[in-house]
Amino acid sequence: MSEETQLAGEAKRVTRAAALISVGNFASRALGLVREMVKSYFFGAGGADSAFDVASQVPTMFYDQLVGGMLSSALVPVFSDYAHLSDQEELWSLLNFLLSFLALFLGGFLLLVEIGAPWIAKALGVGLESAYLAQAIAMIRITAPAILFLNVSGILSGALYALQRFNRPAFTPAISNATRVLVVILLGQSWVDVHSLALALLFASIAQVAFQWSDLTELQLRWRSPFPLHPALITIGRLYLPIGLGLLVDQLAVALSFNLASRTGPSGIAWMKYAATLIQLPLGLVVTAVSVAILPTLSRYATNADDEAFRATLARGLRLVLVLVLPAAVGLLVLAEPVVALLFQRGEFMPADTLATAQALRFSVLGLIFAALDQPLIFAFYARKDTWTPALVGVATVILYVGMALLPTLFAPPQLWLLILANSLKLTAHALLMLYLFRRKIGQLGPYNVGHTGLLALAGAAHRRDADMDQEHRLPRRDGLRDPRPVSQQHGRRDLLTLPALDGRGGDSTPAQPHPAENDGRLIQTRIQ
Repeated sequence: MSEETQLAGEAKRVTRAAALISVGNFASRALGLVREMVKSYFFGAGGADSAFDVASQVPTMFYDQLVGGMLSSALVPVFSDYAHLSDQEELWSLLNFLLSFLALFLGGFLLLVEIGAPWIAKALGVGLESAYLAQAIAMIRITAPAILFLNVSGILSGALYALQRFNRPAFTPAISNATRVLVVILLGQSWVDVHSLALALLFASIAQVAFQWSDLTELQLRWRSPFPLHPALITIGRLYLPIGLGLLVDQLAVALSFNLASRTGPSGIAWMKYAATLIQLPLGLVVTAVSVAILPTLSRYATNADDEAFRATLARGLRLVLVLVLPAAVGLLVLAEPVVALLFQRGEFMPADTLATAQALRFSVLGLIFAALDQPLIFAFYARKDTWTPALVGVATVILYVGMALLPTLFAPPQLWLLILANSLKLTAHALLMLYLFRRKIGQLGPYNVGHTGLLALAGAAHRRDADMDQEHRLPRRDGLRDPRPVSQQHGRRDLLTLPALDGRGGDSTPAQPHPAENDGRLIQTRIQ
């Protein structure tokens, strides 16, 4: 078989895998939007909403630090080595070992989270008022077991990706989001109230494990003693060590961003998270799908030392990312306000929240563009079993972010837009450094027309900008100047004549009070995957 024929065959396989993952991601992101719409309808974007965002960040951070950080950098490459053996019994043995090790390790760790919930809540949301901080503590304790289930789900995903069984892991996030939507709809207006969001997260993590387990019928679950260590664990640990250190630094930056955002007012974290949800749409639909699809192929070419095919595969992925993400970024920049209003402005989500979330979204667009370029580059280094380079670049850019985030607070109270801009600049710096190091270590991408494709995509997106702006003027404005609902439905709402200044206080510089709706026993409240 000629090299061109082999490349063509790999291209078809990558395209099919990317298409499947894209469908799964589309379903996940669509249901994720429904999840956020349901959440905004029932609980708005007030302090209780921010309290849940604090609580949901805890299992997310620990998953990212553990299996989530290993998935692309270590688990898939190592599992792939075992998956291509004629006898896969060793793969099942390795999975049993990892699951046993994880259960033993996280079992004791979860107890510490339950006990330390008050300190964790204060570290992430110190600026929240006492009522909302108490809610965050309670919801951290509810969601803590999700740490175990999310990490088990990640291990199963790694095994399925290595076996090139993309169906279940591609649709696992969709199952998770569907579960969360259903639970909140059923329990959101019951006595459980805002804690339904925490219960939904826990039930969704269990559903992820159950959904993927059914596709690993060959795996017979057996307890394996953690000692002696499985040889593959040494390899995984060696690959993960730099990533884990880099992620630890990154998690500290995440904690800092939540801490500072909580000081901007009760709605600061909620606005930040709603904007992040929209930014994650193109990243999940396009970038994650392409990156995951090309990873096994990149790993194989890296093993065979076929640098030309390696660069061609990466360039193909980057061109696809640029063509699809740049127009989406321009659209979100121009149509931020009507998009936010269309998706979220109903129920407890006020017009003032729409304006603030839209402004946060605009400051996030720069980060979206460079994050889209960054992820395939990171996966390219992972495929070559080089995890130190992305980790060191990550540490450097986190230090940059911390400086940009903290420096303004020496002269004025924290501002949400400055935090978001600092994060976008961090993502920009990371992508540019990764591209520079790729060219130094692996080779140029110029011959594969990546830059030319990016310029064409940018030109096309700019050409559509005027049409998008014209469309924005034709869309009905929901800008907070008038609430179209009957006065009887506006009882207990914030003053809609006060427009937000993106400082988390909804435009009011006075200390925020618990939402008036708590008079009927409720506290208004509010999260890759």
